[in-house]
Order: sequence, then structure tokens, then C-alpha cells
Amino acid sequence: MSILVIADHDNKVLKPATLNVVAAAQKIGGDVHVLVAGADCGAVAEAASKVAGVAKVLHADNAAYGHFLAENLGLLVAEMGKGYSHVLTSAGTTGKDFMPRVAALLDVAQISDIIRVDSADTFVRPIYAGNAIATVQSSDAIKVITVRPTGFDPVAAEGGSAAVESVGAAHDAGISSFVKEELAKSDRPELTSANIVVSGGRGMQNGDNFEMLYKVADKLGAAVGASRAAVDAGFVPNDMQVGQTGKIVAPQLYIAVGISGAIQHLAGMSDSKVIVAINKDEEAPIFQVADYGLVADLFEAVPQLEAELDKVL
Repeated sequence: MSILVIADHDNKVLKPATLNVVAAAQKIGGDVHVLVAGADCGAVAEAASKVAGVAKVLHADNAAYGHFLAENLGLLVAEMGKGYSHVLTSAGTTGKDFMPRVAALLDVAQISDIIRVDSADTFVRPIYAGNAIATVQSSDAIKVITVRPTGFDPVAAEGGSAAVESVGAAHDAGISSFVKEELAKSDRPELTSANIVVSGGRGMQNGDNFEMLYKVADKLGAAVGASRAAVDAGFVPNDMQVGQTGKIVAPQLYIAVGISGAIQHLAGMSDSKVIVAINKDEEAPIFQVADYGLVADLFEAVPQLEAELDKVL
């Protein structure tokens, strides 16, 4: 039994989520192969070959895959996946885009967002925004699976010595094209891989007030997130959204400021190791999941927190 993991990357760097997906693959059992598809992504293939537990790296380097268009990538993964018992990738933006196409092309069901492997054909995944946990068993010959990275501890990025094998297949479906991308540049860590996340909600009142959180985050070396309510209100861009329809995070420390704790938001951060909540409403649902809660006006508490950090950092 061999398992194919589709690497997450930006053509330059292998993203940490791939290490979590490899960990999930190892729990299934069998040889783990990693497919690196992109353009001028040789450095990524080299990094993937060093990941502990990886037996082989398949390197598909072609302009058709440079921007990870689902229509092109789906054709490649479906073709490669026919030789494997399981095809896995992370349940991120790219994975959620191309994996349903892979499942359709292989005529199998997709198993989405798994957080645990019980056996080679049985997996556990959250449903209803994490309010229920479903155990899913599949009899399909090929299991097409997306993995929630926060559900698995990552394998080591070093220690492996897998062979890198070139893949010549070049699929251009011709039904979509890349136009442009606009990337928000920040010196702060990426939200999904940060060890500390500071998030603001509707209680921040406006986007300017997020400056308070940016100052605290910079002192802690943290990423900054937001609830859907804050994003919908236009306080911050939607790439900062944490929650069921945003990004799933599980940092060592999650600080929720002015966030009531709607189910949608809790689904995206409840796996955090330590949760700290600051809210003036003592009945806010966020306090039910928080390890530490402060009932206070955030406009007084956050500056005080910043001042205390100045003393110790």
C-alpha cells in the first residue's frame, strides 16, 4: 500500500502543513510518496526529499502548475493517484479547490478535513462546526482525503533522504487562466503556522483599533487574526479571518480580544493549546473554551497588557 501526499508550497518553500499531512499518511501505514507540482520548484522538491518518513518525491515542474490552477492540478493528481491506495493533501485553500475534482475524476467520494486516522479505511472528521465528530469508513479503492493540519503533530522536516523522480506529465485544461494575485505583505508570522495568535472581534469597533493588537503581536512575535464579524464589518481583510469559513489555527497561545465566541469562530481555534479571552461580557461563549478569561474593557486591558510586556520583554 502506497500513499500519495500532495505538497503545499509556493514554488519556493515547502509549507509546514505538508509535515502534518505526512504524519497523517504515516498513521495509515505504507510507503509515503510526495508530489511536488509547480513551476521552478526544484528547491521545494529538495526540501520534501529531506522530510522524515518520505520514501519518494515526485517532481512535476511545468508552467501549467505554476499558479496551482485546480483544473490543471486536478488532472495531474488524478492521473498520478491511480497508482495509490490513498491521496492526501491539507485542507487549505488549494487543497479544497483541486481535491474535489480529483475525487470526481477517480469516481470516488472525498473524505474531508480529517483529524484522526483509525485505520486504513476509517477516519474521523468534525461536522456541524465541530459540534459533532463523525467516524467515516470508505470502501473506495482509492481514498481521496483532505487533512486538517492541526489534528496531527508534524513529522521532522529533516532526516529523510528520499529519491527525487521527475514527472513529465503536463496538463493544461485550457478552461482557466491566471490573471493576477495581490498578496498582503507582513513581517509577522503566517497565521496558520504561528505559535502565538492575537485575534480581534466585533468589539474592536473599527479597523484603526486593531493597531492595539498589532503592537501586542509585534512584541510577542505573533500573527494577527480576526473573527468573521470583524471581517464582515470591514475592519480587516478576509485573509485574517479565523473560523469555519476562514483559517483553522492551533497555536500554542491564542488571545481572543473582543470576540464573543460564535460557533463559527470556535471551530477555527478551539484546538489551540492555551486560550486567553478578553471580553467585557462575562456571559460571552468564548469563556467556555478559554483557559484564562479576563472580564474587562479591552480598550483598557490591551494597553495594560502592552505596558506589562514592555517590562518583561
